[in-house]
Amino acid sequence: MRPASLDDMVGQRRLLAEGSALRRAIASGHVHSMILWGPPGCGKTTLALLLARYAEAEYRAISAVLSGLPDVRKVLAEADHRFAEGRRTVLFVDEVHRFNKAQQDAFLPHIERGTILFVGATTENPSFELNSALLSRCRVHVLEAVSADDIQVALRRALQDSERGLGAQSVEASDSALSEIAHAADGDVRRALTLLEIAAELAVEEGGTISDSTLMQVLADRTRRFDKGGEQFYDQISALHKSVRSSNPDAALYWLVRMLDGGCDPIYLARRLTRMAVEDIGLADPRALQMATDAWDAYDRLGSPEGELALAQVTIYLASTAKSNAAYNAYKAARRDVAEHGTQEVPLHLRNAPTRLMKSLGYGRDYQYDHDAEGGIALDQTGFPDAMGEQVYYRPVERGMEIKLKQKLDHLRAARTDARERHGGGLPD
Repeated sequence: MRPASLDDMVGQRRLLAEGSALRRAIASGHVHSMILWGPPGCGKTTLALLLARYAEAEYRAISAVLSGLPDVRKVLAEADHRFAEGRRTVLFVDEVHRFNKAQQDAFLPHIERGTILFVGATTENPSFELNSALLSRCRVHVLEAVSADDIQVALRRALQDSERGLGAQSVEASDSALSEIAHAADGDVRRALTLLEIAAELAVEEGGTISDSTLMQVLADRTRRFDKGGEQFYDQISALHKSVRSSNPDAALYWLVRMLDGGCDPIYLARRLTRMAVEDIGLADPRALQMATDAWDAYDRLGSPEGELALAQVTIYLASTAKSNAAYNAYKAARRDVAEHGTQEVPLHLRNAPTRLMKSLGYGRDYQYDHDAEGGIALDQTGFPDAMGEQVYYRPVERGMEIKLKQKLDHLRAARTDARERHGGGLPD
């Protein structure tokens, strides 16, 4: 049922709309080397075949999963011979992101000379997976998952086509049945056709109609698209983190369940939730970190699926509670100063003085024991290296528990400033 013309393509309405640049180029045969980036079953291979057909070029395909550099060189040598005879070659490289840099580089001179029209297909972000030299010689076209409505068109077409499809079997299917198959395919036309074929085989044995009971058998194990190591994975964990940060517990729970449903390691999610507790909630609600580690521990003890409820619970809490990144920003500011100021000496009054020699050298001299000071804090005593002076890294926000911390620290910082001024600036500024 692979489309024989651009008009037969389902989906990709943005990319292949009437009058679009790519459609005009393919239809006229004036095509360029390109990278087709999109999810499985969205039409990447079909588009490459149509490109060769409209350009009246030889079509050759290799898979980066199954082919090595010797296979690449052989195909390129054949393309060179064809080019010398005035014939063009469309070379389709499936899963091109699986080729290493040396294998990708092998295509470069042939693309530049025009020996081949290179079409690489990838489900991964080309920016991360393909080298810049190859990207600079190809145009990247982004393909989208095919909508359920468009998939349903392809399914109906397959049922009616007697030559290439299932028309000869006289299988009947209602629109609702085809809609269920289309939604179960999750944007993958190839997967939808496979499900339809299985359902049709069962229907022939049961009277020729795809019934609800047949669909239950075929669609019993529905799985969603999820790549545990690819861009889709990082997009989803980003969505989870940002939903927590935006105090949207419903969206956060949705993305958590999406990742669990896709097979993400729950321990990875527990670790990321703990990070959110310290990065985005921080001291606005110190209980968040304890709850995150408790949920992690609960999952370790309970396992799946019971332990996943603990992760869901802490996700809801993290998204619902007060937020502050003040501690996170303070840590980064301190790191910047450590890198900038190098190895500063510890002020003498803060040094440890366990021996008589150290005491004679001034270690610990003039140190004020805070518990003996008025109010329990020695206000006229610095804690920073002399060359740096007092610094302010931690700036609490007026949310959650940090409201009280801010009030206390604002008072203490003002009191320390007053103490410095009373001593005539004796403390480093």
